[in-house]
Amino acid sequence: MGSLQAAGVARDEYDYIICGGGTSGCVVAARLAENANTKILLVEAGPDCKDNENIKMTGGWSKNFDSETDWNLVTPPMPGVDGRQVKLSRGKFLGGSSGVNGTLCIRGTEADFDDWGLDGWSGKEMFAYMRKSENFHTKDWFQADAKAHGYDGPLHIEPHDLAPISELLLKSMESQGLPLDHDMFTTGSRPHGCGHAPRTVHKGLRSTGADFVTDDYHRANIEIVVDTLVDKVNFDESKRAVSVDLIDKSGNKFAVKARNEIIISSGAYCSPPILLRSGIGPKEELQKLGVECLVDSPGVGKNLLDHIIVFTFYEVTKDGLTNDHLVYHDNAAMESYMLYKEKKTGVLSTFPFGAFAFARLDDRLKDEPLWQEAQKKAAAGRDPMDLTESQPHIEFFTTELYGGPKQYDKFPINKKSAFAMITELFSPRSKGTVTVKSTDPFENPIVDCNYLNDPLDLLVMSEGVRFGNEIVMQGSGTKDIVKGSWPADLTHHAFTKREDWIPHVKNEATTCYHAAGTCKMGKDNDPMAVLDADLMVRGVKGLRIADCSVMPTLHGGHTQMPAYGIGEKAADLIKAAAY
Repeated sequence: MGSLQAAGVARDEYDYIICGGGTSGCVVAARLAENANTKILLVEAGPDCKDNENIKMTGGWSKNFDSETDWNLVTPPMPGVDGRQVKLSRGKFLGGSSGVNGTLCIRGTEADFDDWGLDGWSGKEMFAYMRKSENFHTKDWFQADAKAHGYDGPLHIEPHDLAPISELLLKSMESQGLPLDHDMFTTGSRPHGCGHAPRTVHKGLRSTGADFVTDDYHRANIEIVVDTLVDKVNFDESKRAVSVDLIDKSGNKFAVKARNEIIISSGAYCSPPILLRSGIGPKEELQKLGVECLVDSPGVGKNLLDHIIVFTFYEVTKDGLTNDHLVYHDNAAMESYMLYKEKKTGVLSTFPFGAFAFARLDDRLKDEPLWQEAQKKAAAGRDPMDLTESQPHIEFFTTELYGGPKQYDKFPINKKSAFAMITELFSPRSKGTVTVKSTDPFENPIVDCNYLNDPLDLLVMSEGVRFGNEIVMQGSGTKDIVKGSWPADLTHHAFTKREDWIPHVKNEATTCYHAAGTCKMGKDNDPMAVLDADLMVRGVKGLRIADCSVMPTLHGGHTQMPAYGIGEKAADLIKAAAY
């Protein structure tokens, strides 16, 4: 698979150094390596994990958390969620979070990217870059929009075969005013409807960013070094990035030179700390860290955006509708594991998400005083969340068994069954920050997501959760097979007023792992723009960033496909520089 080393590298100079072997970084490395004369170093902080079964076996995703394969980030207490702290698990291995995510390919709408207002980053262009990474495999029952997919990329994608409970939930969504459109999450053409979300899974195996640089796609001109942290970037007198300081797992430090460019692809949480240690960031913060300010860039680590989600669980009255009996009942877990080992099929071969929907909440919120007041201040053609009519406010998705973040441990045994309706908030107005305590690269950054700080976020989220409950409890597919809340001591299924849902939202709101925005692109007149539209770090030369931290605003979808698209776009920009 290439030169993988725990310490040191084979040479001291490369054409390109890519700092971060996650989703976008692997794409950039792979595309640059298409020129066989180009020498590339790809640096990953975590291990290789090529033999980690819980990456390729999608159902083993949670086994990678709380260990060396997780960045193990935890927020400080956040007032908007009643002082709770939230665990922010991120993949720390080659392939990054593409190896632990929900495998969902939900691109958002073209308008989401048009809103960036940056040349080369329109929705049409971003959708084309997302297709470039894709190798789509359809199924007989799936009504695919064939032109919306790509078929030549390293990233294998296929539709998900639904459990019975998900088929029923789709019927409930339709009956509650969300029309069925099979491939709407690929086309991004419907802000109010339900459908199927394709997954980065094929033939029982998860497909990840690592697939771009390993196995069939390995190229000899990429050297991959793992278990190695990026400390900082070094610059010459003209402020050109010329080398990177690296630290291996044993604490050995060494520098590697770059002839052409250095690309930081360490994600929304870890790209800002590299810039800060390199002297690029808010001057006051750098002074407190004892770092000489090379570029006073106030936007570094600011504008942190994330989609929050709320799980609401329900008990099912009939056996066999959910997949709980394949995991939690009797000896089912071992039987499912053996099935996967032998045939790469069964419940462990895919991620247990089921039915999906986008929704606009205009009619439901129009009489809310807060909404009405905010609408008076909104721009023309925009609503209080700064969205157009073509962009959804929320997403609904469901689980096909009980489960989620580790706090949900009331597993249904004794033939009981449960599932969750998950509500996700798009276009959050609450913004967080990423800072560091010191210049020690082994010390995790401080990530304050600032969830639900803006009252409009709480308004939309609580109404969305209320709508999700109506889908379950009143929808034609599920109203007669749902007993109520799970565990049984909860009574939220009986709530009728939006205000009743607010304590539930504050208590259960958690991350959807869609962090973005902390090194955002922007126009020349935006003082908070860390990057220009070519992903170049402002104030220096030869340094770009390529990951979801570059996003000025967060799209109405999941970040996996944009992360691939950003990597593809970055590679084209770098090639166009023609060194």
